Amino acid sequence: MTRTSALLCLLIALATCVHQQTPVGDTSPPASDQAGKDPPSAEPVAPDVPGSTVEQTQSPSEGTTSGTQPHSTPEGESPEEKHRREEAQQYFEEGEKLINNSYKKDYVQAYQYFQVAANRGHKKALEYLGFGHLLGDYVSHDPKRALQIFEELSNKGSPRGQLGLGFSYAAGLATNSSQAKALIYFTFSALGGDPLALMVMGYRSLSGIGVEAKCETALTYYRKVATTVAEKTSSGSPVVQRIRLHEQAETKDTTGNTLMDDDLLQYYEFLADKGDVQAQVVLGQLYYQGGKGVPINHERAQHYFLMAAESGNSNAMAFLGKMHSEGSPVIAQDPNVALEYFKKAANKGNTIGQCGMGIIYMYGRGVEKDYPKALRFFSQSADQGWSDAQLHLGIMHFSGKGVRRDYKMAVKYFNLASQGGHVLAFYHLAQMHATGTGVLRNCHTAVELYKNVAERGEWSAMLMDAHDLYKQGSVNEALLKYTFLAELGYEVAQTNVAYILDQGESSLFDAVETYQRALLHWTRAASQGSTIARLKMGDYHYYGYGTEIDYETAASHYRLATEQQHNAQAMFNLGYMHEQGLGLKQDIHLAKRFYDQAAETSGDAYIPVTLALLKMAMFYGTEVFNKEMEDYYASFQKLDIRLLLGPNWDVYVATFLAIVLGLVLVIVRQTR
Repeated sequence: MTRTSALLCLLIALATCVHQQTPVGDTSPPASDQAGKDPPSAEPVAPDVPGSTVEQTQSPSEGTTSGTQPHSTPEGESPEEKHRREEAQQYFEEGEKLINNSYKKDYVQAYQYFQVAANRGHKKALEYLGFGHLLGDYVSHDPKRALQIFEELSNKGSPRGQLGLGFSYAAGLATNSSQAKALIYFTFSALGGDPLALMVMGYRSLSGIGVEAKCETALTYYRKVATTVAEKTSSGSPVVQRIRLHEQAETKDTTGNTLMDDDLLQYYEFLADKGDVQAQVVLGQLYYQGGKGVPINHERAQHYFLMAAESGNSNAMAFLGKMHSEGSPVIAQDPNVALEYFKKAANKGNTIGQCGMGIIYMYGRGVEKDYPKALRFFSQSADQGWSDAQLHLGIMHFSGKGVRRDYKMAVKYFNLASQGGHVLAFYHLAQMHATGTGVLRNCHTAVELYKNVAERGEWSAMLMDAHDLYKQGSVNEALLKYTFLAELGYEVAQTNVAYILDQGESSLFDAVETYQRALLHWTRAASQGSTIARLKMGDYHYYGYGTEIDYETAASHYRLATEQQHNAQAMFNLGYMHEQGLGLKQDIHLAKRFYDQAAETSGDAYIPVTLALLKMAMFYGTEVFNKEMEDYYASFQKLDIRLLLGPNWDVYVATFLAIVLGLVLVIVRQTR
């Protein structure tokens, strides 16, 4: 074993040991606890309905490790040094204010402040600039400068700097690619508690990239990140836009079908100003929750909700109750006002208002706690399908508040809430599957659930950032941002990276490296269940893109896409390979079967399949005709006169013809 591999093994062992001994935020019951036993002493995190925590669009340099805490005063610091440090901290805080503003962000000015602070040695400002130069965010795209900054930060023990170095080595940006070095830096960064590094290590441990695939190790990493996300999540779920570029291209959609068109938004605003209550509610929800390309703006949300509430709309009343219950930068938290709005909405049978009343009574917001009343309101709301209410019913049954503790019922309600996409429901289900509480313990299910929660963190906003860059024509910058997210384990990012490279839209790499990188990301996306990625892997091995031509491997990928994802294109390809005998045994009957399956699976395949069957019938019919003619020819060969009469056959034939001619002449003369 080399020194590098030995050191790597030691680091991984150390990381695993530390994580297993001191899991941050691990408040789940022990794995030995089963349903029906006494309640565990420590329960899965079931936070009260938290206060409003608005998700912000963040760059990789942001996150739970960054903050505005002033540096501790070093001993022996001179007055000049102290002034320089305080000035750097002041510039840094001004920059963070600009990017943390809920509605009026100014990244360009913020990064100018970070540049000034970094010139004065501010570590957090350097982290922003490092990733800014790496990804081309608001500063010049300069991977070499980014690498220098990351090395400087890493030497100072910065987990975020180590993350940047790990990514640089993993992606081969401004340096030769080295997965061993990348793994070392990712490990150190994860040990330092960086949530993005924890995601990287969780994904690599789950998929066996550079390390042995171990579910339990991945569980440890992902649980820590998921706990951080769950603690920051208020009611509902962060909106994560997962736009797949290949689907957008297939539908000829240049804006993404999940985005709100500016003209449509203006039309809704026109209707709302004219008094259309439905438009007012839609706009209120859009500005309250964000999404569809519309940023969160609670001031505008309150404006439209108030207009609709004056018209007696119960949904608007309920959302106003939520806003006053949770608080926001523009609305002070006021449980009494929230109670008033929730009560009005609940009296109209509104499911959101009923859930709000349940929260008021469950946590004693402005009233005394009353679990039976909370249970009644939650049940009424859950019966109408509101995921928040289903989540709280699950929490009540899990913790035994107002009802008998019942893990089976908790699982039921958590599952219902998760079907509505509630991130906290995914988190609680992950906790229960990880510990075997109420269900059979299943590490892989727990990891997938934790991964789902982790991918809804504030860093998920980078998906929309990358898509916006791609729409604007900044393909290389979009590619780098997608590549970073791909390292975190986002399947949609892996698919988009591979698609951009496959289409030859990036100029960062030469043709050979482009296909090799595309194949790598198609492979990673396929392992996470992407249909298009599995199909593309077959294509790449069939045509020899980024690898050697290998028909058998291509056929195996097409077969997986057929059996697991019922892909019509893969079925058609298998039919063709059986027809031609490429990587598979030539079999006309199997070819026709796969062609027929493709036509049955997708209506779009009908015409190609019809043409393929006509071509196959024509060539197959010609082949059958030729075989029949060969049989006739063989029969004629058996009648060969040379075989019957021997080598002197011509003498015999001439004699025979002379006799026949003589007989003819005799007959003719007699008739005269």
